[in-house]
Amino acid sequence: MSTLSNVSSRSGGIIPARAATVAVTLPEAKSQKGVSVRYAPSSDMKWYVLRATYGRERKVAEHLINNGTYAYVAQRYVRRRINNKLCVRLMPLLPNLVFAYMTAEQSRRYVRETPELPYIEYYYNRLDHNDDGFNPPLVIPESEMVNFILATHTHNEHVLIVSPERCKFRNGDRVLITQGAFCGVEGRVARIAGQQRVVVTLTGIGFLSTAYIPTAFIERVEN
Repeated sequence: MSTLSNVSSRSGGIIPARAATVAVTLPEAKSQKGVSVRYAPSSDMKWYVLRATYGRERKVAEHLINNGTYAYVAQRYVRRRINNKLCVRLMPLLPNLVFAYMTAEQSRRYVRETPELPYIEYYYNRLDHNDDGFNPPLVIPESEMVNFILATHTHNEHVLIVSPERCKFRNGDRVLITQGAFCGVEGRVARIAGQQRVVVTLTGIGFLSTAYIPTAFIERVEN
């Protein structure tokens, strides 16, 4: 990954330059009660994906953050007409999914031993099997998760979850966005809905595209 100058986050904080590692400062995870948790890379922790039933992903994230666990729910602004009035609401980009950075033991306690969270379970990796022949809990590679958060933390309404069929990739090169709201995001250039965008991968879940990105805002990086 190329090194960038610092960029401002939506909350006004600073996202330091992305270097060769994923040890970057992401926006703090904040609960509605005002509790906040910083992302702190650790060799003992992984990005687990949890499924919350009946749209309770925000409630799950609130509980995890209040207990000191960095949790992330991807959201975007959605325009809807209600009673003839155009409203803008913040909605989950991936309904029911919560991403949590924690140890394997912490994930087990939250899923199996927390009475306050009877409505969560692991999101399983359908492409893999453990020694017992079952699908293991899905774990997102750290570099992909950091990239995903950088691409979604501004809640841009034009961010999309897309199928491979919708992605008309320009070539196999990876690019880095160097300016604008998506500065620091790395992915592949594709034409989607008639616009040039950058597509990032979230293993086991799918592809996500940014909003329109001008050519002047991207540069090729080594694979």
